[in-house]
Amino acid sequence: MTAEPVETPTTKTRYDADTLAGLTADATQIMARYPDPRSGLLPMLHLVQSVDGYVSRDGILFCAEMLGITAAEVSAVATFYTQYKRHPNGTYTVGVCTNTLCAVMGGDAIFDELSEHLGVGHDETTPDGAITLERVECNAACDYAPVVMVNWEFFDNQTPETATALADKLILGEDVVPTRGAASVCSFKQMSRVLAGFPDGRADEGVGAGAPTLAGLKVARERGWTAPDAPAADGGADVPAGQTSPPVGTPGSSAERKPATPSDTEVGKDKKPGEDAK
Repeated sequence: MTAEPVETPTTKTRYDADTLAGLTADATQIMARYPDPRSGLLPMLHLVQSVDGYVSRDGILFCAEMLGITAAEVSAVATFYTQYKRHPNGTYTVGVCTNTLCAVMGGDAIFDELSEHLGVGHDETTPDGAITLERVECNAACDYAPVVMVNWEFFDNQTPETATALADKLILGEDVVPTRGAASVCSFKQMSRVLAGFPDGRADEGVGAGAPTLAGLKVARERGWTAPDAPAADGGADVPAGQTSPPVGTPGSSAERKPATPSDTEVGKDKKPGEDAK
């Protein structure tokens, strides 16, 4: 009795058989999370970054083949978001927030110092492949400005001196401890796999919200401050104390709202003449 032949999937990628098999298994898990598999494109791009260290030609072709879309459609997404890299990234992405508050607090000076110290500019990688330096528009940590992130782990209240010392430790391969969040910093590839939706078990490590973040809440509790009641919607009842939105089904509630305008009921209005509305 002869064994059944194993069908080898056709691919235009240059991944070896083991790598392709691993990617395919992981991508299949990602696609299964969505009613429409192509909705998994964003995490799949992180997945190929976790293997290649950037969104490579092979990564684009792999995503296109798995999702049944064109390479051009994949490229359109990969070139839109800055977390997807189109050239090899360093082991660590060091992002310096230079948005308004961090810039005022010294973010620009930190970036300039790091750029000179490392000999690279924005989105450039050191010759040893250790660090890719970035200007970041906002790290969403204004209460700790100026902030530097290493593979999206927080390093708060930085100065040019502490930031360059941090970069030197990364280059030397020494362990560094974020100010908040996980208790360690993983590599860019490892973080890309986390962003693809495969947890690494570090989510509950370290400090979450720190004192600056909770300062307003502390003051409010000490002084007995509460949010004001929401005003009544036209024709509706007052919102009970402690409730921040109208009850479901009442005027002003967005939940279970009945269609009320043509845009609620017109289906397929963006179709071309002759096309069936879906």
